[in-house]
Amino acid sequence: MKLIAFSTYSFWPSLFLAGFLGIHIADSFLRSQKNHTLIFTKENVIRNCSCLADIRDCDYNLANLMCNCRTVLPSTMEKTNYNSDLTIWFTDTSVLEMLLNFTRVCDLKLSFCGTAPLPTEYLTIWGLRKLRVKNKVKGQFPEQSVTISSSSNHEKEDFLAMHNKDRQMLVYISFLDTSLFNGYSLLKSYSVENVSSITEHFPSLLYSDVFSTSDNKSYVVTFIY
Repeated sequence: MKLIAFSTYSFWPSLFLAGFLGIHIADSFLRSQKNHTLIFTKENVIRNCSCLADIRDCDYNLANLMCNCRTVLPSTMEKTNYNSDLTIWFTDTSVLEMLLNFTRVCDLKLSFCGTAPLPTEYLTIWGLRKLRVKNKVKGQFPEQSVTISSSSNHEKEDFLAMHNKDRQMLVYISFLDTSLFNGYSLLKSYSVENVSSITEHFPSLLYSDVFSTSDNKSYVVTFIY
């Protein structure tokens, strides 16, 4: 048998290179696993979860098993800006009001896990660009979605949904009718652009007095129903 000489000078660089590539591949894989924020209520307990994959809607046991979840007391809940996708499972509108009203979120999925029809109430959401809704009620439209954009926007915007246009800050604000989760009608949205003052344009709008008037802001106001 012919022996093949193997140099240690080529062995260690090869081993180092293989280790480096392995670490790089593993790091790239972890970075590609985008975390999703899931919030749900079960038996008067709020669970805030970070998930690596989408969880089947309203499957509480699976969420507790597959996601990193923690219990949050309602009294400690604070308004939060969500940088990642946000999914909320809910059974009544009081939870949505507590979690979403005047909260900033770009990509939102709302899953209605209850059975009783919901009343008509309105939520105010900042920066909303994409909304998906799903319900377990036996309506005609169990899952729907809507995307909000500005006709003047031809560039990729950041999470805050703002950019400078003629020295104006473009701000997205949406008003959501909670009765749409009953699933008996097609999801609709209507946007009004170039709104300089929400109070002047929509004087009868709920909470219109809380919106500030500024010369350097232009609102895109969307009604989702």
